[in-house]
Amino acid sequence: MAVRSGLWPALLGIVLAAWLRGSGAQQSATVANPVPGSNPDLLPHFLVEPEDVYIVKNKPVLLACKASPATQIFFKCNGEWVRQVDHVTERSTDGSSGLPSMEVRINVSRQQVEKVFGLEEFWCQCVAWSSSGTTKSQKAYIRIAYLRKNFEQEPLAKEVSLEQGIVLPCRPPEGIPPAEVEWLRNEDLVDPSMDPNVYITREHSLVVRQARLADTANYTCVAKNIVARRRSASAAVIVYVDGSWSPWSKWSACGLDCTHWRSRECSDPAPRNGGEECQGADLDTRNCTSDLCVHTASGPEDVALYVGLIAVAVCLLLLLLVLILVYCRKKEGLDSDVADSSILTSGFQPVSIKPSKADSPHLLTIQPDLSTTTTTYQGSLCPRQDGPSPKFQLTNGHLLSPLGSGRHTLHHSSPTSDAEDFVSRLSTQNYFRSLPRGTSNMAYGTFNFLGGRLMIPNTGISLLIPPDAIPRGKIYEIYLTLHKPEDVRLPLAGCQTLLSPIVSCGPPGVLLTRPVILTMDHCGEPSPESWSLRLKKQSCEGSWEDVLHLGEEAPSHLYYCQLEAGACYVFTEQLGRFALVGEALSVAAAKRLKLLLFAPVACTSLEYNIRVYCLHDTHDALKEVVQMEKQLGGQLIQEPRVLHFKDSYHNLRLSIHDVPSSLWKSKLLVSYQEIPFYHIWNGTQQYLHCTFTLERVSPSTSDLACKVWVWQVEGDGQSFNVNFNITKDTRFAELLVLESEGGVPALVGPSAFKIPFLIRQKIITSLDPPCSRGADWRTLAQKLHLDSHLSFFASKPSPTAMILNLWEARHFPNGNLSQLAAAVAGLGQPDAGLFTVSEAEC
Repeated sequence: MAVRSGLWPALLGIVLAAWLRGSGAQQSATVANPVPGSNPDLLPHFLVEPEDVYIVKNKPVLLACKASPATQIFFKCNGEWVRQVDHVTERSTDGSSGLPSMEVRINVSRQQVEKVFGLEEFWCQCVAWSSSGTTKSQKAYIRIAYLRKNFEQEPLAKEVSLEQGIVLPCRPPEGIPPAEVEWLRNEDLVDPSMDPNVYITREHSLVVRQARLADTANYTCVAKNIVARRRSASAAVIVYVDGSWSPWSKWSACGLDCTHWRSRECSDPAPRNGGEECQGADLDTRNCTSDLCVHTASGPEDVALYVGLIAVAVCLLLLLLVLILVYCRKKEGLDSDVADSSILTSGFQPVSIKPSKADSPHLLTIQPDLSTTTTTYQGSLCPRQDGPSPKFQLTNGHLLSPLGSGRHTLHHSSPTSDAEDFVSRLSTQNYFRSLPRGTSNMAYGTFNFLGGRLMIPNTGISLLIPPDAIPRGKIYEIYLTLHKPEDVRLPLAGCQTLLSPIVSCGPPGVLLTRPVILTMDHCGEPSPESWSLRLKKQSCEGSWEDVLHLGEEAPSHLYYCQLEAGACYVFTEQLGRFALVGEALSVAAAKRLKLLLFAPVACTSLEYNIRVYCLHDTHDALKEVVQMEKQLGGQLIQEPRVLHFKDSYHNLRLSIHDVPSSLWKSKLLVSYQEIPFYHIWNGTQQYLHCTFTLERVSPSTSDLACKVWVWQVEGDGQSFNVNFNITKDTRFAELLVLESEGGVPALVGPSAFKIPFLIRQKIITSLDPPCSRGADWRTLAQKLHLDSHLSFFASKPSPTAMILNLWEARHFPNGNLSQLAAAVAGLGQPDAGLFTVSEAEC
């Protein structure tokens, strides 16, 4: 904004100066300043004044003024005149009075408001001039509208007795304008005007005066304003009924033993929804009065009767003892230590089981074993030259298979030796104190200018160190670590969500002369219209910084990223801790969730638990759950499915259907379970799952057929048709078999690369120089579908080396050298035969 000067007529300047001298106080109502001696009837009066307005997202707002009679109207915002060029002016004549009128409009942007944010509120008002003086309009305040994501207080699950009062508190997220609150009962709007038993307080709490059985439901607090609509986590409310005795029946006739009895039932009312059973006995016996019990034992018939009754009682007692012994024998085979799941209150909490007893060694704890022995590769730092041929040899087998005799050797290292020694050396520095103290999620090795590769098995995480990335004469001990989200605090703002694992490679600060390539999975559905993706890096002081905004990379930048459907490849010349974070630009932004169904391998009790996991669709998340279920004694019972979870603020729901009631009974008391939206969207909570507990009607029941539905409200969904034998069906067990943790986490030198070293050097030498026929590195990039990165490749000393390094990272460990050879040979260079890579040359 700038003060307009030198452009108005002299009279207008005099009037303005007089108005400025007399307008010391900020006023919000219309104020007139007449010129002495002028006609006050000709002062401007406003037909339209600016009104308070909110800026939603990044849309500018329009302010308008109209006054008559008026020769000039200008806007003034926060004490500064708005430039004349920013005004849109329309002049007209009032039809009734014939006086001139004027209407003026301006746009106010979010950036203008943010400039004064925190100092004072942003306001604008109109000043209108006529020959008789000036008039100021009321002030209009412009505020940026928003609604935070997290509720300040959410409703909690409750169990209340019949006719007891219920109070479900809700404090909505902070917002401008303040959010309006409404309540949902099983997704139906709660309307206090239709139900006098409920009301909503001024603090937005939902109050049920007297709980009824029909009030058993899932309750959700909904906050909304002009910006967004937020939903709280659903609170399951169960209204239970404690049992009460019916009246005693009449006394029975007096029996032969001079007693009579009466009975009652726990049915007035009967216990419901987990209410307590009646306390006390349901049968009462007493001695008969003397007048009602007269017996003579003079006849032999009475003696025989008593003897017969005693014999029957003895037989019944013996039979009862035999049944008790048989029952105890059978019960010994049943496992009484099965986890007791509370599906209403902890259906989406992390898995937990009871501690195993000393006589039940098969029951394991939840934590995965981090002391698994790891196979570590160590080899010489010079190229292999085994055998008579001077060319480098590559086996036809898996890249991680042992390399045979020669200078390269494999040895096992225990966590108590090399691995702990390496971690302990790193942990002496502050930056490394958060590194995991195990080797399951860590790899390390010693490298020089020949380069190599680090990988964490079964996670999709690897670090490629190209040749000459480490300066000649230097030897670095490099590590690669996968962190659990709960161990590293990654602040996320607004609509941001974690899309990848948090990975460290280091030590930071080492000198690199070429970019290394960090590979890690992500669970986003990449779309420029739906996502704003950023690579975050943690500094040595602990703060997180955006080091790369994908799609806005500069060729000379220290970081670059190739983003593909399920993985990202990060070029970096500085080691450190990285994570890929996305911010949704629309409700079309989606994350891929992997849905897994697990159940016990062996079921020795009547209860049977089906656990439904909702994970990020990444290898590291899958590995953690598979390892945990292996310890819990679980098995996969259906093929995994993928669900696209959108940024719509709607929760994820899970339900079970079509359970055969003649064989099984479901213990779920509500129609579905629910995982809150933000528990999934923020990406920092592991092992999100729900448990469905079924109970067999008979221990002999082994066939289970049902359906499990998983869906996002108003979004994508998946259905599982479960049909298997719980005692012997293992057909899905092989789908999630992990590679051995004893794989090779470090490869050093030429053996770490698919392309033989000599062939690589020939390709680089031939394709780096520009070629007029186009048979150079640019054409190779096009053939490999990497032509969108030409500016980045061109900024490096060897563009061809960058392309080959990315090919190595993308196609490890099962890359097809024949396809690469065909792409190189198809460039049409005269010496293309040099680049034909045959199996013999490999």
